[in-house]
Formats: sequence, C-alpha cells, structure tokens
Amino acid sequence: MSDRHNQYNLGLDKTPANYVPLTPLSFLARSAAVYPDHVSTVYEGRSFTWAQTYERCRRFASWLAGKGIGVGDTVAAMLPNVPAMNEVHFAVPMTGAVLNALNIRLDAPSIAFQLDHGGAKIILVDPEFAGVISDALAQMTGPKPLVIDVDDAAFKGGKRIGEIDYETAVAEGDPNFTAILPQDEWDAIALSYTSGTTGNPKGVVTHHRGAYLNAVSNILAGNLGQHPVYLWTLPMFHCNGWCFPWTIAAAAGINVCLRKVEPTKIFELIKQHGVTHMCGAPIVYNTLINAPDAPKGNAARRVVGLIAGAAPPVAVLEGAESIGIKLTHVYGLTEVYGPASVCAEQPGWDELPAPARASMKRRQGVSYPLEEAVTVINPQTMQEVARDGETIGEVMFRGNIVMKGYLKNEKATKEAFEGGWFHTGDLGVLDEHGYVIIKDRSKDIIISGGENISSVEVEDILYKHPAVLFAAVVAKPDPKWGEVPCAFVELKDGASASEADIIAFCRTHMSGFKTPKAVVFGPIPKTSTGKIQKFLLRNEVGSTKAISA
Repeated sequence: MSDRHNQYNLGLDKTPANYVPLTPLSFLARSAAVYPDHVSTVYEGRSFTWAQTYERCRRFASWLAGKGIGVGDTVAAMLPNVPAMNEVHFAVPMTGAVLNALNIRLDAPSIAFQLDHGGAKIILVDPEFAGVISDALAQMTGPKPLVIDVDDAAFKGGKRIGEIDYETAVAEGDPNFTAILPQDEWDAIALSYTSGTTGNPKGVVTHHRGAYLNAVSNILAGNLGQHPVYLWTLPMFHCNGWCFPWTIAAAAGINVCLRKVEPTKIFELIKQHGVTHMCGAPIVYNTLINAPDAPKGNAARRVVGLIAGAAPPVAVLEGAESIGIKLTHVYGLTEVYGPASVCAEQPGWDELPAPARASMKRRQGVSYPLEEAVTVINPQTMQEVARDGETIGEVMFRGNIVMKGYLKNEKATKEAFEGGWFHTGDLGVLDEHGYVIIKDRSKDIIISGGENISSVEVEDILYKHPAVLFAAVVAKPDPKWGEVPCAFVELKDGASASEADIIAFCRTHMSGFKTPKAVVFGPIPKTSTGKIQKFLLRNEVGSTKAISA
C-alpha cells in the first residue's frame, strides 16, 4: 500500500497563494482594514479605533525593531489591564519577538528569575510596580533589560524608572512598519511562567498557531459573536488574558480596560459601555454578587461570563444569575493557552432547578471547539477511563492548543508529552456524557482567586522556620477566594510558635497571596514510610478536593 500512486500528491504543493502560516496578528490587520472607525479600546476617558490601535502597534513594533529587537528575543511587561498591555500582544510579535507578560502579584526574586531565564531585553513597567521591578533588576544575575515606563494618569504615585516613556516610543515609531510575520506558525509568540511546584517555575512557550486557534475557540465557546464589548476583569498577564487580546481583535470588538477589579467601577462600565462579555475567577464574580450596589433583577444588564479556577460554588453560579451574569465554566492551564475545555451547555439545562443546573455547570467539560481532545486517562495504560463518574485517572489534552514545550527544560517537556498526550497532573473522572470532572490535583496546586499556588513552595518556606519539624499545606475552602492555603505544622520538641508567627514568617519570604491564611498545630498524619497523608488533612479542612486514599 505504501507504493500506491496518489494522484493528489503531484503538483499540488503549498504556495504563497494557498498557504499562509496562521498568526493572530492577521486579526488586527483585518479589523483595522474592515472596521477602521469602530472603537477598539476604551479606558478612563480615552478611546481608540481599530485603525488607531493598528497604527500604535506598528509604531511601537518599529521602535522595538530600531532597538534591535527581533526573532528569538524576549520583551517583558509588568502592567495592569491598560491599553498598552493589550497593544504589546501585537506589537511585540510584529517584530518576531516573544512576549513575556509578568504576573503583577509576584515578588522580586520570582521576577528576577523569570527575566534572567527568559533573557528579556526590554521590560515595560507601570509606576505601581516600579519598586518591585527595581528590586528584581538588582537581583538579576544576567544582563538587565532596558526599562520603558508606561505612565497612567489613572494611577497616582509610584516611580518612573525607565529610560523612555511608552507614549514617546510609540510617537517615535513608523506608522507604516511592516510586521515580521512568522515563516512557520509553530514559531513562538509568548512565554508564560507556571507556578513552581518544586524549585523554579517552568517557562511555557506558546506558538502563533495555538494563539490563533484558541482566540477563535474563545469566540465559539463563549458565544461572543461579532463586535462583543469585552470587560477586562481577567488579568492580561494570566495566560495572555486567555488569548482574549487576540480574540477581541478577531471579533472586532471593544476592549473595555480596567486597572483594578472594583465592583462599583465594574457596574458603571457595564452600564456605560454596554458590556456583553467578561471572564474571571470565582472570586471576581463572588465580589460582584456581594457588592452592596449590585444591580438586581430587571436593573441588571445581561452579561455572558466565563469562569475558571476551582469548580465554582453553587452559590456563585446562582448569585451571578441574580445580577444578570450567565456563567459558563471553562478549564485549562498555562500549557494549553488558558481555557481549552468548556462545560458545553446542553438544551434543557435552563429549565432545571437552580441546584441541579449549577451542579451540571460546575464540570470541567469537553474540549474547546478547536482543541483536538480532553479526557481522563489511566497514566499507566494510557487508556481512557470508564465513563462512570468514579474511576479516577489523569486529565490530559491533545491538539493544536497545546504549548511548544518548556523553555530550556527538555526533560520536563518530554515528561509532559509522554504517550502523545499533555499530562495536566490533575486527577479526574469522566461522567456518562464524557464530561471531565476534576477530583484532585496530583501536584497539590491551590487555586486561590484564579492564582495558582504551589503547596510545595509554601511548605519549603515553612520548613525554614526554626520551630517547624513537619509541615504540609492543603487547600481550604474560602467563601471569598474559592480556596486558600491552610498550613498544618508539627513543632519541634520544646519549640513554640503561634499562628501569627508562622503567617508573618511566610509573608516575609513570599508573595502575600501565597501565604497560609490559617495554621493548624499538632501531629501530622503519616504513612509507615513517613509520607504525609494529605488526603486526611483535606478531609479535616473540608476541602472539595478530598478523595479516598
């Protein structure tokens, strides 16, 4: 059969006429050409059209190229959800370079590691974060990046530590700059760092093809349609805003930028701009639900919201509906560009009683429209588990919306792709309809307010305390954050420490959001070989992740 003549293989090759590498940069060029006068971005009294946004991106790309930035280089950004953060998602890859959007909640040592590891040549900095960036630059071991200040009239205070201001750089650039499009859609577009489970975090490298496909998948899975009005409640640094900078360009929508999640401000923007869509972690929606000025019933404008993180509590799903937000649960990781599965809604769900409807919508679901597959697999046999809602396996993805791999970490990359699937490290089951339901996290990642916290990282700090003999950290349910770190501590003989002492010690060694919010003292249960039995600790705090041993 291998020698059989195939008439379709002859003379039907790829040419520039019939094959162009996929890149989300094409979305911006198209919207600027087709809808030049449509509003692209609004923020604090300023607004831009798609033609203006395209010009600003080309100008900044030109300026970057003039500084020698090109293929294989890294440009970092430490910015909130301001227009510049959206623009660099296009301007940086227009030069052939890779964007490294930094988590604005990280501490200086973590940032220093990422800048060194990724080799950032330029970093854009908001004045609010000038202090932590200054500290990070001082702690770097390699060449320091050139700093660009991104001033924001909406923020009072902070320092200016850059060599040039962003708006000045934009003004100096060429509006007719020709973007350097990828020769191969497999070329890198972004670098994002995971929360480290042991040691330093891993650098996730994503490509133009995946960014393009996930951007379109967002439109389909989130029912965005054409010209959505999208409110930026999700941090753009988080998995590149789940690819939504590129999604909104593809849909020629409006980016309603938001510096900080503030309920009153959010309700004002929803009303003022006619917001149609938003994304966020359960804490964002919970904050809105419990806001004293939350519009109820007919006073609430209908908004479609995507929610991710720990499975949203029933109270959040019901409460969101009461203020006009219809939620769809999505699931993913940095390695799959953010959400790559969705709890696809079925006919009849809306007629179910609220508790039943919420239980259906809490599942992690099925693959995104343009992702090949997500399922639960027995990692020993690499066979899909039974669809019985009970047989536990590992959640795995496969398809075009999966990272290239981990930067400078071939071993971890090979392990992640073993058997032809991406191994998430999450444990789950399949229900009778093939929907994924996560039961636990094999690497004990805690999802707090949409942020990943490594229990191992927190434990490492706890073990540095002179009074601590054994330590274990698990997720404790929290009405505000979804879940928070809870530390179990066994003290050394004759030693003493209070809960306040332990928490204060942790706070001096790591970012505030990672510190334990509760400490339980006493003997920690272990197996005969000395392994800590975390499932018992999860049971003790009432974790939703608790499963049988």
